[in-house]
Amino acid sequence: MLKVQDLQLNFDRTILQNINFSVGEGEIIGIVGKSGAGKTSLLKIIAGLLDSTSGHVLFEGKKVIGPSVKLVPGHPEIQLVNQDFHLDSYFTVEENIREQILYLPRKERDAFVEELLELIELTPIKAQKVNTLSGGELQRLAIAKALACEPKIVLLDEPFVHLDGRLRSKMINYLLELRNVRKTSFILVSHDGSEMLSLADRIFSMKKGVFTRKGKPLDFYYKPKSGEEAKLFGAINSVNINGKRILFRPDEYAISEDENGFEVEFSHSLFTGPIYENYFTTRNKEKIVLYSLNKMENVRKISIYKKG
Repeated sequence: MLKVQDLQLNFDRTILQNINFSVGEGEIIGIVGKSGAGKTSLLKIIAGLLDSTSGHVLFEGKKVIGPSVKLVPGHPEIQLVNQDFHLDSYFTVEENIREQILYLPRKERDAFVEELLELIELTPIKAQKVNTLSGGELQRLAIAKALACEPKIVLLDEPFVHLDGRLRSKMINYLLELRNVRKTSFILVSHDGSEMLSLADRIFSMKKGVFTRKGKPLDFYYKPKSGEEAKLFGAINSVNINGKRILFRPDEYAISEDENGFEVEFSHSLFTGPIYENYFTTRNKEKIVLYSLNKMENVRKISIYKKG
């Protein structure tokens, strides 16, 4: 469906270099990297809102034209939601969604607007002007406005940054439903890889404008290539055992009583709802955290059991 080939973007420095990947129908791609990695620029090029220095983007076999050639930038089948939001400030919440689907018969249009308002939980303020909304409300409305167009590809830049856990879960399930029912494809970018683990089919890590790795979510989580990469996807422990540095997640352990384990000293526990986060110190003064269903104040020794 979408193919990115040999993209390069240069300004006073190199922003993107040798970017190649493809997106199939109904596929969800996650791109993870720190701020300044080039993620937002990549989405703008894919959406036809920014010209690349070289390389190109193909959508269904045809080149996506950038603003230097196209009078009105953008592609009708590719919708970008970024931190600029691109909302009509003096329209109401409802009007911002409705204006995207004026081509639909009135009955269908009304039903679709109500469905999206309910999804983003803005029904109570649907008559409120956009210039009075909070950051979180603006982000939710921008996502709904993009989905209203029923594009074939949706590009989401830090899509969950303003959403609480419950709304994030609701939005993720809705995107998965769109993927399954309408075969909508998504490209999501974030500095927080943990947001991608439950959603992406494939993940690309990005650093200084270059893809450094691609793979499945489980591989990024349980088989990180470095401590820096591991931290993008959640809590990671790093310990030195017999001169070898070992990385392991807080659930990759077993309580040990034999010679295979290593000693730990309990510090404290934090109750997070589903689990406890238990904090320990090793003999080498390394701080580690272990997840469990109960407090682990009596644990003195553990073994590492790698998953994935």
